Amino acid sequence: MKTSVKVAIITALVAVPAFMLGPVLFPPADIGVEPTAAQLPHFIFLAVGDALLLGLGVSFLLFGFPVMRRVSPDSKLRAWAMYLSIGYLMVSWWPHLNLHSFNGMDLGGLLLIDYFFHLPLEIAGVVLALSFVSLMRSRMG
Repeated sequence: MKTSVKVAIITALVAVPAFMLGPVLFPPADIGVEPTAAQLPHFIFLAVGDALLLGLGVSFLLFGFPVMRRVSPDSKLRAWAMYLSIGYLMVSWWPHLNLHSFNGMDLGGLLLIDYFFHLPLEIAGVVLALSFVSLMRSRMG
């Protein structure tokens, strides 16, 4: 079976239950505000995108490391750093955004979300930028 077919299957097997279970596992906080009829499709669109990205992220984590090793043959550390950063950037959005909905306006919870999701996302971006520069330098001589 081609890798692209495996990726599609795994993505669907993860994304569909994630989309359905998001509000069950992370019930939205009761803050006295409901989305308008015009806003609801946008929230659903984001939820579908987050679930798909989670599925694609799981697929990447299952199949992506050999690609990273080919991209970075001279540095196993750089390959692992890129692999883990990309994986985190992909899989973290589903729990991250669901936790925002669940948390509501609790500032203590918001700080935890920022430290456990926003900060690692920022670090992953820096790791990927530094890895890119390092790859370009190694290829240019």
